[in-house]
Amino acid sequence: MSSTTAPSTAPAFGDRFVGRKYVQLVLLLGALTAIGPLTVDTYLPALPALSAELHAGDASAQLTMTGLLAGLGLGQLIIGPLSDSVGRRKPLIFGLLGHALMSLLCTLAPSITMLIIARTVQGLAGAAVAVVAMAIVRDLFVGLKAAQLLSRLVLVTGVSPILAPSIGSALLAWTDWQGIFVVLAGIALTAMIIAVVALPETLPATRRTPAEPIRWLQSYAGLFGDRLYLIMVAVTALMFAALFAYVAGSPFVLQDVYGLSPAAYGVVFAINAVGLIVMTQLNPLLVKRFGPERVLTGAVITGVAASVTMLITSIAGAGLIGFIVPIFVLLAACGVSSPNSSAIALSRHGEAAGTAAALLGSAQFVIGGFATPLVGALNNGTAVPLAGLMIFATGLAFGLLLPVRARHRRRQLVG
Repeated sequence: MSSTTAPSTAPAFGDRFVGRKYVQLVLLLGALTAIGPLTVDTYLPALPALSAELHAGDASAQLTMTGLLAGLGLGQLIIGPLSDSVGRRKPLIFGLLGHALMSLLCTLAPSITMLIIARTVQGLAGAAVAVVAMAIVRDLFVGLKAAQLLSRLVLVTGVSPILAPSIGSALLAWTDWQGIFVVLAGIALTAMIIAVVALPETLPATRRTPAEPIRWLQSYAGLFGDRLYLIMVAVTALMFAALFAYVAGSPFVLQDVYGLSPAAYGVVFAINAVGLIVMTQLNPLLVKRFGPERVLTGAVITGVAASVTMLITSIAGAGLIGFIVPIFVLLAACGVSSPNSSAIALSRHGEAAGTAAALLGSAQFVIGGFATPLVGALNNGTAVPLAGLMIFATGLAFGLLLPVRARHRRRQLVG
């Protein structure tokens, strides 16, 4: 860790969260973290029906996801530094309330355009949940403790988009796509109540920054001056983009290309969660043994190999198994890469944890937002375009890591 993180000590407030309190914190932050992915992906099985009802094409329907991701990404850039000034609780609570209201508004959308607008505003509100959960981790922990907690949250972030379509498929058995948004509104309201009752303020007034836009800009300027932080943000976002390309393209690839029913589609999504679950939970052990840089590099290389394999099997017409196996490996690689790149990035800027988490989260959702419409636009009735996008994302992530690894080797030789 010494080569990638600035020296720091864990905040004293984090020492309060041990034993049962730590478990409660993990469960609460996990529940909050799940809201974003559930909002994005629960309605995926309903996309074909939604497109037909609102007379929209595949690309237009996927813009409802793009709008949400853009709102989630851009909203964090504002809410992150705001939370450094006013604390974590207020932005979180108001964000959850806004999310619930926008979910209900989505049920009333008379056209695809209005649904896209409602989803974008829903993303702006939900941005508070994403950035505050990440900032709380940095408020309380650094180093290995932060990596361990982030592994749990990445587990939620990674598994939720995979399980959410299964949940959506189950909901569609007794309701329509509007009913899914009613359920999302109920989840947001429940989370808001839990946050009000159980979540303490983790940013003391003495550690807050003045609520001045010029100070926020100065904080962002400091982040953009940290080359290693920017590399880790980019790597996190690119691996996230590979994951979201799969999430966005899978309803059409698995159902239209491979002929799966909505129920079978949900089952395949659940199966693919296994690799991510296992590797995310193994990540703290791997970090202890090999260090975050080596584990991160290995995970990204694995992601590249899995993406190339999927391209080959798609061209060769290897069928459903030729698609599922490489995706399984890719998701496992994402489960290892994300907590390490995020922990390295956040550990360097504890003085502006909200701002650092905002840029990290924003990059993930904005880049993921660009990836999703490309899946629809490039669709040619095969899995080849999806595999190509994954190769581009994972390959670029690997290219960005090369100078970091080279510098690490030089320091080892000097040492």
